[in-house]
Amino acid sequence: MKKAIVIGATSGIGRELAKILAENNYIVGLTGRRMELLHELQKEIITESYIKNFDVSSTEAMKLLEDLIQEMNEVEIIIISAGCGFINPDLDFDKEKKTIDVNVSGFVAMVNVAFKYFVKRGVGHIVGISSIASLRGNGSAPAYNASKSFVSNYLEGLRQKAYKLGIPIIITDIQPGFVDTAMAQGEGLFWVASPAKAALQIYKKIVVKKKHAYISKRWRSIAWLLKIMPNWLYNKL
Repeated sequence: MKKAIVIGATSGIGRELAKILAENNYIVGLTGRRMELLHELQKEIITESYIKNFDVSSTEAMKLLEDLIQEMNEVEIIIISAGCGFINPDLDFDKEKKTIDVNVSGFVAMVNVAFKYFVKRGVGHIVGISSIASLRGNGSAPAYNASKSFVSNYLEGLRQKAYKLGIPIIITDIQPGFVDTAMAQGEGLFWVASPAKAALQIYKKIVVKKKHAYISKRWRSIAWLLKIMPNWLYNKL
């Protein structure tokens, strides 16, 4: 059976992806901050599963991910879905720091382990959950948008690195629009997808080894508008 790890599997997209992978005959490794939720999810998983309880921003996270990979004895896919975000117009520093600690430092720690493992293995697939928010800054959530821009940019760098190394490591950058999770906050939300619907679409992109995908596909038009919109107009939004 194929094997995959979902980092950040206790809620939202990560949780639904873990279940979909199991339904498609993957043995799954599950990580998250809340052990009770990991145990609950493990009961729902229909294939063999492994769990590791850690926060991606913690000092021991890299070692624990390495331990999980070793316990599973070969992994084909590692999905990094852990993340956080806040509507933070007052620039509360604790919220900004938490966002960077998880979405930037924690992400780099996880993808560092994953990439080095696949280089050693000679093949693999890394999936990073970024966001449509990566395309422009946002005065209401500066750290969140900036952190997701970092994620997408970093994944592109790894894709180039794998190419230059001549190693077939697939790097998939997923940029969802609004998904009904704790991070979808504030007014003006539209085209809000359920975590289950978003996860199913993401799984389909993983199967065909897409390098990049907007979730859902119609967010491609919003991405195009954001990219071409002049600053004077964007600042009025």
